[in-house]
Amino acid sequence: MTTRTLGLIGSGMIGGALAGLAVAAGLDVVLSNSRGPETLADLVAGLGDRARAATPEEAARAGDLVVVTIPLKGYAQLPVEALTGRTVIDTMNYYPERDGRLGALDEAGLTSSELLQRHLAGSRVVKAFNTIDFRRLSTSARPAGAPDRSALPIAGDDRTAKEEAARLLDTLGYDAVDIGTLADSWRVEPGTPVYVQPYLAERPEGLSQEQTQRWFFETPGVPVAAARVRELADRAVRRPAGPASMTLSQD
Repeated sequence: MTTRTLGLIGSGMIGGALAGLAVAAGLDVVLSNSRGPETLADLVAGLGDRARAATPEEAARAGDLVVVTIPLKGYAQLPVEALTGRTVIDTMNYYPERDGRLGALDEAGLTSSELLQRHLAGSRVVKAFNTIDFRRLSTSARPAGAPDRSALPIAGDDRTAKEEAARLLDTLGYDAVDIGTLADSWRVEPGTPVYVQPYLAERPEGLSQEQTQRWFFETPGVPVAAARVRELADRAVRRPAGPASMTLSQD
């Protein structure tokens, strides 16, 4: 299936970055959040005629693919019926300091994407876009075949859904590296070798908070090729869920 319309449930930093890439690639986008379509007027205006705001249910039904990019603690409020039969791209990460402790992740050993798939039993969940900060996501996209094109990992249980996700990544400017099933997606969770840091340039020491913020927004990303993504994912060691602190990068 060719993606012509991308639905977004969540329109924060990652959602906004993905919407911008999608519009630039010629896709239509339907954005939503938990506060109502009227709160997205400025974002939609900046994206142009290919973007419109809607409710989460409307975004779910409108999208050929649907991206879920909200804080993980809100996963139970996702519109199950509207997402049934859809391929759902999961960008979410588990940050206990924000989300609270989730027993299914801390005690049962599920990955956050497995938890989402359990909630969205009629959907096909694919983990993607969770390992890169929103600024690099926007600025590191490159055409297919570019020597400095980066790759991003994906994981999922449904082969066709992963193929759809990989085509979306390609459309938006990234290669895809299939690292396995949703049960394997711990390899790309916060605190693992492939998470955020490989895509960032080395930060100078001794920066003030203001200088750090300027560096974050002004410094280009580092290209990370597919072979490097696979190497880093293979190097991961599983630790208790949620050990990494939040970054500027997500949700």
